Amino acid sequence: MRAGRLRHRVELLRPQITRDALGAAVTEWVPAGTVWAGVEPLVGRELHAARQEHSEISVRVVMRYRADVAADWRLRRGAETMELVAPPINPDMRNRELQLMCRVLV
Repeated sequence: MRAGRLRHRVELLRPQITRDALGAAVTEWVPAGTVWAGVEPLVGRELHAARQEHSEISVRVVMRYRADVAADWRLRRGAETMELVAPPINPDMRNRELQLMCRVLV
């Protein structure tokens, strides 16, 4: 993997389930590390449903391989939060890089 592609600083967030005062489950996003990654926008679209507009941006995030990244994690780049929409992809199964298909939470 060429390091020149990895020009964005991305924070990995993993979910942690806790209980509130009433015993209901609450999801908190806990930092799991910060990595250099390449963020490539793929598709941007606007959806109109029930008289509401909804914007969605799909991105591919490429980073060095980590075995602990799971499909329920999120990523944060500055003020932008991204949610994984598929399990991490390990191209060629060589444990060199991960490709994460995400959507930006707007």
